[in-house]
Amino acid sequence: MDHKLSVVIITLNEEENIGRCIDSVKEIADETVVVDSFSKDNTKAIATAKGARVMERAFTNYIDQKNFAQAQAANDYVLNIDADECLSTELLQNIMAEKQRGFAADAYSMNRLNFYCGKPVKTCGWYPDKKLRLWNRQKVCWTGGVIHEKPNVPAESRILHLPGDLLHYSFPTKESLIMQCDKFAAMAALQLKSKGRAYLIYKLVLSAPFKFIRNYFFKLGFTDGLAGFTICYNQGREVFLKYYRALKLKNK
Repeated sequence: MDHKLSVVIITLNEEENIGRCIDSVKEIADETVVVDSFSKDNTKAIATAKGARVMERAFTNYIDQKNFAQAQAANDYVLNIDADECLSTELLQNIMAEKQRGFAADAYSMNRLNFYCGKPVKTCGWYPDKKLRLWNRQKVCWTGGVIHEKPNVPAESRILHLPGDLLHYSFPTKESLIMQCDKFAAMAALQLKSKGRAYLIYKLVLSAPFKFIRNYFFKLGFTDGLAGFTICYNQGREVFLKYYRALKLKNK
């Protein structure tokens, strides 16, 4: 029994990524839904040319946008994928096999392999980076804070893990890594500003160096040379910045 599958993607100025993303899922997607936040580049044109159903919606936050996107799907089973991600051949084949079996589980997890400057990185705490991305939308939705949204899965749900990697071309340059760290630190600070001052200072002093030491030494970041150092340094920097900025917001 072959169940139909919808692939849902949210976008903003993703002309460099969206074509690769859509191409990677075309063998398993009965439809591809793209919800775009009024991109200024060719994202919409490329997605439309690739056969996606494209609609526009102003961005509020990741949770609202992703829940809206999956609500537009015509099918119960949805694969949630970001524009800068694509499926490895192994993962594609395993999703296809599960689809042909009729989806025996309520939700499916998979490993994500992150790339830095075109190179896959399995150190620095970046792998296996397990993600839940395929599920029955009648049972699962997005929840969480302003950042780091996560699927809300009922306790009784059956979850299976699919072999293969979700390839994440997240940081094509060093500058893109720094920009995302700054962005996430600013967003996290808004959530943290309600915490007590003593807590924020404690976390500021201890959490940033702990993050760097753990990922550089114990998660083997040092084995990736300069790239590993750059990644781990910016991971620690992001932690420092979110507590530092939360303190500044509290002082205001």
